Amino acid sequence: MSQTRGRYDFCIGLVLAMSSSIFIGGSFILKKKGLLRLARKGSMRAGQGGHAYLKEWLWWAGLLSMGAGEVANFAAYAFAPATLVTPLGALSVLVSAILSSFFLNEKLNLHGKIGCLLSILGSTVMVIHAPQEEEVETLDEMSHKLGDPGFVVFATLVVIVSLILICVVGPRHGQTNILVYITICSVIGALSVSCVKGLGIAIKELFAGKPVLKHPLSWILLLSLTVCVSTQINYLNRALDIFNTSIVTPIYYVIFTTSVLTCSAILFKEWQHMAADDIIGTFSGFLTIIVGIFLLHAFKDVNFTLANLPLSLRKDDRTANGTLLSTYDGFNDDEENSPCLGEMQSTESLSARRNGSLSAF
Repeated sequence: MSQTRGRYDFCIGLVLAMSSSIFIGGSFILKKKGLLRLARKGSMRAGQGGHAYLKEWLWWAGLLSMGAGEVANFAAYAFAPATLVTPLGALSVLVSAILSSFFLNEKLNLHGKIGCLLSILGSTVMVIHAPQEEEVETLDEMSHKLGDPGFVVFATLVVIVSLILICVVGPRHGQTNILVYITICSVIGALSVSCVKGLGIAIKELFAGKPVLKHPLSWILLLSLTVCVSTQINYLNRALDIFNTSIVTPIYYVIFTTSVLTCSAILFKEWQHMAADDIIGTFSGFLTIIVGIFLLHAFKDVNFTLANLPLSLRKDDRTANGTLLSTYDGFNDDEENSPCLGEMQSTESLSARRNGSLSAF
């Protein structure tokens, strides 16, 4: 019965995580469509300080879609392992890229298409090999997990590293080194996911009629989540303001997901009962998603499609053949001219001998 319930919860979490990606990915398209409609009407744009988008229903639809996606993502942590839910967040980037090519006429180049396929492949592999975490169904069990010495050491290190980066490294190198602000967001994000996981369990208990609001851990988790999310938003916005989005997004995804996977493994002991092939499959899927996200972002401004591929190959063939042909022709010309050159040299040599010149020897 417990095994069946665990599989049922896993499926619910998977559906919620995928729904979250669809809602969040679609929200960007709806918001963009609303802003473009305002631009065609001649309204002051948001980038110039205008707020006309508040009267545009498409923009509100995008905002509601974003809210629905975040709620679904929040709920997914209550049912499925964080090791599964967090990497699937990359699908929102994939959904946004695909929808923008259809509804915003933004061309998806060859690298982007390959990146989309790799992201889908990596997500599928991760779903197949996702770890089954230890069952944590009550706040008391969650409290026991949070008090584990391994997690206490991990959380303490995260707080110390974050404070050093915020107070010492950030003011000196934050404007020039892209890793400073992104690392702050990522390592703190690991703690925020743990808080979300605990609050998800609290909400499940609340619906079951248990006195969750009287449990001090509920309020501690809520306060911790507020602090963590506020810090994440602050430093992620700083990184996006200073550096290129196409660089920030993949780096943030990799470091954030790695931090969450590490935190989840320490807190829930997800990897202890996994077979070797599942561990390899999970890491392989994660690395495949990383490559896909990199291709999707790093080369999005490169105008390279399947239609250009045969043309490029033909040009390369012509260049190679032309080089070989000119070399071959030059070699033949040398061979043809070599007898004449030999005759000239022998004629000059005979003349020199006749004249008694020593230079001939």
